[in-house]
Amino acid sequence: MRRKRESALDYHQKNRRKVKRTIVQFVILLAVGILLYQAVFDTKSYAEADHRTWQNDKGFIAISYFGVGRSGTPKLIAKAHLDEQLQALRNQGYVTISQQDILDFYNEKKPLPEKALFLSFEDGRNDSHLFAQPLLEKYNFKATALSYANKMGNSDNKFLQPKDLLNMQEGGFWELGTNGYRLTYINIFDRQGNFIGVRDENELPTKNHVEYYNHYLMDFIRDSNMIPIEDRSMMEARITQDYDQMREIYTDTLGFVPKVYMIMHANTLYGGMNRLVSDVNDANIRKTFAMHFNREGTAYNSNKDSLYDLTRLQPDPYWYTNHLLMKIQRDTQQKMKFVHGDEQLAQQWRLGSGAEEFQGNKIVLTSPPAEEGRLFLDNSSGSQDLRISAKLEGNVVGKQSIYLRDDREKGSFVRVTLHDNTLIVEQKKAGQEPVGLYSTKLSEVLWQPEDLAYDKATVYTKSQTEAGAPDEDEGYPVNIQNTRQMDIVIQGDKLSVSVDNALKVNQQAIDSVIASGGVALGSAYSEKNKQDDIYDGVFTDVKISSIQNDARDQEQILFRNSYTGMEKAVNRMKDAFTTTVDWVMETF
Repeated sequence: MRRKRESALDYHQKNRRKVKRTIVQFVILLAVGILLYQAVFDTKSYAEADHRTWQNDKGFIAISYFGVGRSGTPKLIAKAHLDEQLQALRNQGYVTISQQDILDFYNEKKPLPEKALFLSFEDGRNDSHLFAQPLLEKYNFKATALSYANKMGNSDNKFLQPKDLLNMQEGGFWELGTNGYRLTYINIFDRQGNFIGVRDENELPTKNHVEYYNHYLMDFIRDSNMIPIEDRSMMEARITQDYDQMREIYTDTLGFVPKVYMIMHANTLYGGMNRLVSDVNDANIRKTFAMHFNREGTAYNSNKDSLYDLTRLQPDPYWYTNHLLMKIQRDTQQKMKFVHGDEQLAQQWRLGSGAEEFQGNKIVLTSPPAEEGRLFLDNSSGSQDLRISAKLEGNVVGKQSIYLRDDREKGSFVRVTLHDNTLIVEQKKAGQEPVGLYSTKLSEVLWQPEDLAYDKATVYTKSQTEAGAPDEDEGYPVNIQNTRQMDIVIQGDKLSVSVDNALKVNQQAIDSVIASGGVALGSAYSEKNKQDDIYDGVFTDVKISSIQNDARDQEQILFRNSYTGMEKAVNRMKDAFTTTVDWVMETF
């Protein structure tokens, strides 16, 4: 009898567990179903702004992202970073404008919102739409999706197809534009000076083996001696055919040709290229499009600019939010509200220059253009002897510094800098220039050729191609990130520095007059970066302790932002989950 009661109890317990499991599974499936429904059918609609309140007759900014990924790559901005940047733009008061708004601004002199933003996503990627769509809905932003005509109807599911593009317009969040017919390179030479000729993007050799090239529409096609193999009429017919094919494909697949064009590559047309090549491009562009974003690198378009020579800013995936805001501030001369992140941590520091963000266990210090960003730890000026540990995670090409005994009144300090993968230790006495105490190049940073973007398209001479790659060390690509563990001890008149647990500086003598001052962080661009003079220094898991004596357990912690305990375990689980999902998506 007892066994029967126990058996019945077990039976009921199992049933209850099954019911609970079924309910949980149903809730999960319902949630997934809702997300899929929203993603497929785009249930929200764009809410148009009230144009009657617009009074801006000066201009607008244009921001164009190459693409969006789940976690980000050297080419694709992470969805979370895009979210942060769009939120920051929204908080600045930016309102997105349409293609027609721009046409009306230039042609009819109609006003724009006070802070007008033209937003776009290039390359016609599926993942850009997938990850950007919820964010456009979240912030009620309108964007233009650009594509290549030769991707229409092909078998590459990485790119949006005509049906996708047409459906995207229905909710009002998207308009359509184009980057042209195709992405093809001409007059290619490798780093040894060997002639390769003409190749489509997917046919190019490994990118770090290519030294010279140009884009299909940017020059005459030439032979290995850089002599044109086509005359003027042949060149004009070839380039015109590219535009004709583009118009034909878009008309057949979409029913219209997009109004907006962003040529590949930017900053060449009307500036430096062969005039005959420029003229045939210009004629076809004006015949085909209502506006042309010809330039890149600057966000602001004024009322004096031409509809066929507009500019846009293409944020790099490694830019933090304040980097974007710093660039817009410089371009527009309008004051930005920089993001600070964790206010409780921020209160422990005082900003000298640049912009700081406290993001979890990271301190991101963004430099002003062509200057150094400085951030001072408030309660550190009374501590002479210090132990500092931190991971420096900014891009390899740049300067990340840790200042010790930094006396701003006297202008004296000890500085440990990671500069273009070189460790530099300096001291500065009051009224004098910094003096180097130690310098060494650190171990090589590994990076993949696919991380390198094509950014050297140009017209070149035969002598340049024969020489191949320049003899001098070109250093690292500017978009390569790396992590270095930095451990510093300054005690009395001695300094020791370890990098990645290897002792580099052992008991280096420090001038005794540099005896007081606080701790500061520094961030500055490298002169090797010819494209961008703003830099994000990234300091992770920072721990700053005042040394009371040689016993570590008696040190006083002045600042620490590293994860500990359960918080550390949770973040490790998140990282592991993210890595697993990324692997699954890339593999399958």
